Amino acid sequence: MAKKYWLFKSEPSEFSWDDLKKSKNKTTFWDGVRNYQARNFLRDEIKKGDGVLFYHSSSDPLAIVGDCEVVKEGYPDHTQFVSNSDHFDPKAKKDNPTWFIVDIKLVKEFKKPVTLDSIKANPKLKGMKLIQRGQRLSVMPVTKTEWDEIIKMGN
Repeated sequence: MAKKYWLFKSEPSEFSWDDLKKSKNKTTFWDGVRNYQARNFLRDEIKKGDGVLFYHSSSDPLAIVGDCEVVKEGYPDHTQFVSNSDHFDPKAKKDNPTWFIVDIKLVKEFKKPVTLDSIKANPKLKGMKLIQRGQRLSVMPVTKTEWDEIIKMGN
């Protein structure tokens, strides 16, 4: 299968790029996604070796700060079963989990963050899902052309 590319959004107050840098082996699981379309990407489409752009949302500035690689494909999100977790889902069943996660590993921090404003201003990125009206998913696909342009802008 061909390598795919993704953008993952994270609020720095919940989990930041710096948190990823401090994680063991600069690797973490991507938990807490509670949208069915994003869940389907995590469960069914995101594969080991895929590229991930790490986007800081709810921050100033809104920006992609680096890239990562998927190192473990979709498996059940353990937080759905933890009653005192913000991500607890009382309807989720261990024998038929609702929510899934993947593991990602930091590849490279950008020399300069690629801000949302700079993405919007770049005609090569005019079709990027991130800037399309109504696109609020925390996990979304990115084309190879968009990936290459973002990497170029960040480095």
